[in-house]
Amino acid sequence: MTTPEADQSQAPRPEERLEQAVRAAEQALIEYEIAVETFRVEVENFSRLHEQRLGPLYARIEELDAEIAEAKAARTGDPEDIRRAAEARAQVLPIPGVEELLHGWMDGHGLFPEAAAMLTDQAVRPPERVRPSEEARKLYRELARKAHPDLAQEEEEQQRREEFLTRVNAAYARGDEALLRELAEEWAAGPVPPERRPSAAEELYARLEWLAQRKELLTLVARELEEGAIAGMLRLAPDDPDGLLEEIAGRLRADIAQREAELAGLLGQG
Repeated sequence: MTTPEADQSQAPRPEERLEQAVRAAEQALIEYEIAVETFRVEVENFSRLHEQRLGPLYARIEELDAEIAEAKAARTGDPEDIRRAAEARAQVLPIPGVEELLHGWMDGHGLFPEAAAMLTDQAVRPPERVRPSEEARKLYRELARKAHPDLAQEEEEQQRREEFLTRVNAAYARGDEALLRELAEEWAAGPVPPERRPSAAEELYARLEWLAQRKELLTLVARELEEGAIAGMLRLAPDDPDGLLEEIAGRLRADIAQREAELAGLLGQG
């Protein structure tokens, strides 16, 4: 038979359930952050591939639209046709400022390789296609869980974790599985973070409030990604995004052929 003193010694502390709730909320937030970051990388990678494959086709359509409008204006001399031709040409050849001219062509170290290749008539190497492997995803998730800044209380340790995760995110965005392995070894050999000290009830409630605010912010980020055109395309063909791009490219090529025929007809009448 247990005594009242024994029952009291086994009774949970008043803050224990609140601490458990905070830990559960922290882990849930970390998992959510990982999911949002993974989705962001997928969207950015698909956007890069979309621009690489379809960008030239869209540019060709814009150029043909301008040439068709100009051919019509030259044939009719109608002021409205001339105005439309000027608008179509302005879409193809905007008047950029100096910063716009340099944007995408150079950084602090000089011209990008693609820009240098274009200026020297060399073959332009397409942007590297990045799609992290399953092993890279696994390594990323493990590192993000272990090194997340929210698991530290001290400001110095939080900063160390933030700097480390910046390197992890960069490696994952490049799909660099080897570097992620090196980072995992580095983290395992690094300083062991201090144990989490028990918090007062007021601090725990404040922590829960911060976690709720952080989750709300991440929800907005995720919603913005999901509502974007690129994410919409990914949802159309989650298992074969490359096939979707090829299908769209086929339709664009058909549009180009139709416009080229229309332009040839207009020029033939001139």
